[in-house]
Amino acid sequence: MKKLLTLLLACAVAGLAFAAPAKKAAQKAKTPAKIKAEFIVVESDEYDAGKEDPQLTAGIAQFLNADPKVTKVSYKDAAADPKLAELDYSFLPLYLIKKTDDIRTKLEKHIQYGYALENDEFIILPRQTRQGVYTAKSGTPGVMEIFVMSQCPYGAMAENLVIQAQKDGKLPKDKEIKLRYVVSYDEKNGFSSLHGSAEWEEDIRQLLIAKYYPEKLWKYLEIRNKDYRSSRWDKAMEEAGINSKKIMKKFDEEGVELLKEEAKYGKEYGVNASPTFLYEGKVQLDFGSASKIDGFSFLNPNAAQSGAAAPAGSC
Repeated sequence: MKKLLTLLLACAVAGLAFAAPAKKAAQKAKTPAKIKAEFIVVESDEYDAGKEDPQLTAGIAQFLNADPKVTKVSYKDAAADPKLAELDYSFLPLYLIKKTDDIRTKLEKHIQYGYALENDEFIILPRQTRQGVYTAKSGTPGVMEIFVMSQCPYGAMAENLVIQAQKDGKLPKDKEIKLRYVVSYDEKNGFSSLHGSAEWEEDIRQLLIAKYYPEKLWKYLEIRNKDYRSSRWDKAMEEAGINSKKIMKKFDEEGVELLKEEAKYGKEYGVNASPTFLYEGKVQLDFGSASKIDGFSFLNPNAAQSGAAAPAGSC
C-alpha cells in the first residue's frame, strides 16, 4: 500500500512538473507577438514644445502592440524631403508611422473617423499633443495668453497664480499676460460653455471689465475666485470699485460681440481646455510647460504649494 501511495505521489509531482511549463506556454501563445512600427516625428526647429513627447510615443506603440523605432526629423529637413514635403506642418510635432497592413488595420477606425490620415507611405497622426507649435501663425513677442473657463477650478487656479505673482513682484516686466476665454458659438444655438450659461455670462462681464476697468480686472478676479460660482458677481464688482450698472448696460450688445470674438479666436487654435496657455501666438502649452518659459516659473502649481502635490489638470 505504501509503495502504491509513493508511486501515485511521484506521478502527481511529475504531472505538475510538466503541467507548469505547458501552462506557461499556453499563456505565452495567447499573447500576440509585437509588430515593428517605424515612427517619424517631425519637430519644431524653434521651440521645445514642438518636440517629440516620449509618453505619447509609448502610448501609441502600446495601442499598436508594437516595438517602436523612432526617427526625429526637423521641420526644415522634412520640408526639403520629397517624401515628406507635401504634408501639413501647421502644428508640430507631427507623428508619422510607416504604413504596413498590420498598422493600417489597427488604425482603420481612426482613419475612418478622421483622427488619422494616410498617404502611400505613412499613417499621419496630426494634433496628438496638448502642447505644440503653430508654425504658420505670426508671433506676438513676449505675450502669454491664458485661456480659461470662468467657472473652472483649474482656470481659477491659473488666475490665482498670476495674482499671487503680482503680489510677490514676480511678474516679468518685459512680458504681458492676457486672459482669453474658452467658449463655443454658432448662429443657431448661441454660446455654449462647459459649466452652463452662468459661465459664459461671467466671461462677458470679465471681458467688459478688462476693456473699461483694466486696472481693476485682477482685483475683481481675486475677489470673485473665492466663490466663482456665486450669483453675487455684483458684490465682487462693488468691492473691486467697478460700476456694475455700466458693465451691464454694455452686456447685450458690445459684451456679446466681444465673446463672439473670443469663440472665433479659440477655434482658430483648437482650444477646448481650461487652462490652456498660448505663448507668443505660436506655442500652445499646459501648466508644466508654461512654467518653463523664462519669467513664468510662478505658473507651476506644485511650486506654489511649497512642494506639495497640487492638481494641474484642466476642465
